[in-house]
Amino acid sequence: MSSRPIRFFHRGKIVEIDRASPTRTVLDWLREDARHTGTKEGCNEGDCGACTVVVASLAEPGDSRAVRGLALRSVNACIQFLPALDGKALFTVEDLKGIGGDGLHPAQQAMVECHGSQCGFCTPGFVMSLWSAYEHHNACGSRPSRQQLADALSGNLCRCTGYRPIIDAGQRMFELPRADLDAAPVVDALRSLQSDIGFDYGEQFHAPRTLAALAALRAARPDAKILAGSTDMGLWVTKGLRNLGELIYVGEVAELKRVEVRAGQLHIGAAASLEDAWRALAAQWPSLEDVWLRFASPPIRHAGTMGGNVANGSPIGDAPPVLMALDAQIVLRRGERVRTMPLREFYVAYMKNRLEPGEFVQGLTVPVPQPGWQVRAHKVSKRFDSDISAVCAALAIRLDGGAVRGVRFVFGGMAAIVRHAERAEAAVVDKPWTQATVDAAKQALGEDFTPLTDMRASAGYRLQVAANVLQRFWLETRAADPLPASALSVWRVMPHETGAGEIA
Repeated sequence: MSSRPIRFFHRGKIVEIDRASPTRTVLDWLREDARHTGTKEGCNEGDCGACTVVVASLAEPGDSRAVRGLALRSVNACIQFLPALDGKALFTVEDLKGIGGDGLHPAQQAMVECHGSQCGFCTPGFVMSLWSAYEHHNACGSRPSRQQLADALSGNLCRCTGYRPIIDAGQRMFELPRADLDAAPVVDALRSLQSDIGFDYGEQFHAPRTLAALAALRAARPDAKILAGSTDMGLWVTKGLRNLGELIYVGEVAELKRVEVRAGQLHIGAAASLEDAWRALAAQWPSLEDVWLRFASPPIRHAGTMGGNVANGSPIGDAPPVLMALDAQIVLRRGERVRTMPLREFYVAYMKNRLEPGEFVQGLTVPVPQPGWQVRAHKVSKRFDSDISAVCAALAIRLDGGAVRGVRFVFGGMAAIVRHAERAEAAVVDKPWTQATVDAAKQALGEDFTPLTDMRASAGYRLQVAANVLQRFWLETRAADPLPASALSVWRVMPHETGAGEIA
C-alpha cells in the first residue's frame, strides 16, 4: 500500500484531502473546512442526529435495497472519520435543493407545509433521514406507515416542535411532485474511485482491501487499533480528546462484510454493519425484530458493526446477549491461524477478552433455528428509542413434552460482563415448564448476579426487571394458553408493520 489523499464524491465533484488528521470528523471538515454549515453539531456523540448525512457507495449485485445502483445509508457525521469516506459519496442537506428541479426537495417542502420545524436546529438532520427514506421507498415502489417513519427517525431528536408534524411531513413528501436523485453521475464517479489496492493515509491510517492483507497487517502491527464504524472510538476523540495512534480500518475488506447462510450456520463477517447483521438475525428469528429496531438508531446501525459491538465487550452491549442465547461462536484470526470458540467463553472480565496480540475478530457463526427452540429478547431502558440498556435479556428454551430440555438465559447489564444466568438455568432444566419452575429460576437470579447501582438503574431495579422478564418469557412460551406476540409487543397500540427496518 502507498499513501495517497482521501478521495470522495461531494457536491458534484471528486474531492481530495491530504492534510487533515486521520481522526478529523466528517462534521468538522464540513463546517470548518468546506464551510457547508447546514449540517449541525449537537451532542457530538451520535445520539441526537443533528449531524445526520447520507453516505453512498456502489451497491452490491442483487442488493434489494439499492437505489439505482447506490447503497444509501444515513450516518452521524460527528463520529465518522474522514478517511472512511474514501471511495464513497457524501450527501448533506445542501445537496437536496435542486434535485428534480430548482425548488426545495419534497422532504424539505413537506417540512415547511406541515410546520415540522420550529427553532430549526435539528431540521437538517431530520430532512436527511427523511430523504433517505424517500429514496428507498420510491426505489421499491412502497409508501411508509407512520410507524415505519418513526423507526427511520429514531436517531433524530427534536426538542421543541414535536414529532407529530414531522411524521406528517414524512407522509406528505410522497404526495408532492416526485424528485429522484440522478444517480448516474454518482455511480460513474464512484466507479472511477474504485481500487483493488489497499489505502494508506499517511502513516497512521491503513485500509487493507483483502482478509489476507488485513491479517498480515495486524500481525505486523499488533499495537495498532482496529477501526470499524467508529461509533465507539469516535467518542474517544470527540469526548475523550484522545490520540488514537495507528489505525487499521476494516471497512474495505469485502470478505468481512458478508452475511450469509452456509451449511446450517449464519455467518456474520466482523465488518458487516449492525443493520445488515440484525436484519439477517431477524429473518431467521422474527421474534428478534423489536430488539433489532431498538438497537441504537439507523445512523448508528448503518455505521457500526456487530463484530465491533462484540469485540468492544461492554457489559451493556445488546448484541452479545442475543448471540450467546443463540449459541454463537466467535471466529478469531492471527496471521494464517484461525480459531473458533463459544462466544460465552470470550469474555473474561470487565472490558477484557481472550484476544491475543496481533489477533482480530474475523466473524461470528450462529446455528440456524433448530426445531423446538423458542427465542425472545427484551431490552429495558429509560428511553424507548436509541438508548443504552439498563438490562438486556436474551432467553432461549427447548421444550419436550412440557419439560425443559434445553435452556440459555443470558443477561447484559447485570454483571461486569454479559453472561449466562447459570443457576437460573439449572433451576429449570429437566423440570416441567410451570409457574413454580419459573419462580425457582427468578429466585436463583439473586445468586447469579450482584448488579451495580448507577445512573441507569439501581441494583434492586435490575434484579426485579430480570425476574419480570423471566416471568414474561414464561407467559409467552407456556404450554397452556401462551400469550401471542401481539399481547406483549410494544407496537400493539400502534400497529407495527413487519419490515420497518427496510427504510432505515
